Amino acid sequence: MTTAFSNPRKILVIIPTYNERENIHEVLRRVLAQSVELDVLIVDDNSPDGTGNMIAAFAQSDKHIKLLRRPGKLGLGTAYIDGFKYALANGYDLIFEMDADLSHDPDEIPKFIAASEHAHLVIGSRYITGVNVINWPLSRLLLSYFASLYARTITGLPVRDATGGYKCFRREVLESIDLAKVKAGGYGFQIEMNWRTWMAGFIIKEIPIVFTDRTVGKSKMSRAIVKEAVLLVWKLGIAGLFKRRKLRMHGGWQPIN
Repeated sequence: MTTAFSNPRKILVIIPTYNERENIHEVLRRVLAQSVELDVLIVDDNSPDGTGNMIAAFAQSDKHIKLLRRPGKLGLGTAYIDGFKYALANGYDLIFEMDADLSHDPDEIPKFIAASEHAHLVIGSRYITGVNVINWPLSRLLLSYFASLYARTITGLPVRDATGGYKCFRREVLESIDLAKVKAGGYGFQIEMNWRTWMAGFIIKEIPIVFTDRTVGKSKMSRAIVKEAVLLVWKLGIAGLFKRRKLRMHGGWQPIN
């Protein structure tokens, strides 16, 4: 399977927002200040604080800022799915996931791009070189760390940070996945996208990042998101057993949907 790019890449950074007015200006400034040319797609869930209106004003004066408005709070997973569909429809080659609260350092973008030369999905890992998380309470850190360990153990997914949300997909990955079948949100969405990428036979690479918890605004984590991920992991684990058996019966690993 060929991995290296031979042509210039068209790059899109997808950032879902809900009440991120206090953060989004600085996020956009730092993303667009990178040495590579890229576009940013804000997927806003009708933020009551006016985040969408602020982005609409920015987009009028900067062609690299795009806005996708949604009618209400529909969840992180569906926000990224809508962003992926936009990216595919508009010819982007590299598609990033990034949080809106500066927990993901925009200055790491060039490292993701370089790694994507030889991988189809690049994951910014908080745990591949120890624990690189700043400002999280111990309870949140343990939940995240053991959620990734749990997902890896049950599914066999060869990823240290299965729940991380700073990622870069090559378009062929998203083209190969039936996005209509991806239903999870939050932790579960990240695990499921990693799993579907792996099951399709693509190359996944983790690069180390430092995750810094938000200092402004409110976290969107909830018990429902954690419960969804716990149940999803078992579904993926069982489905993976059947797929791996099917692959062995057909003599090897080929990209599948």
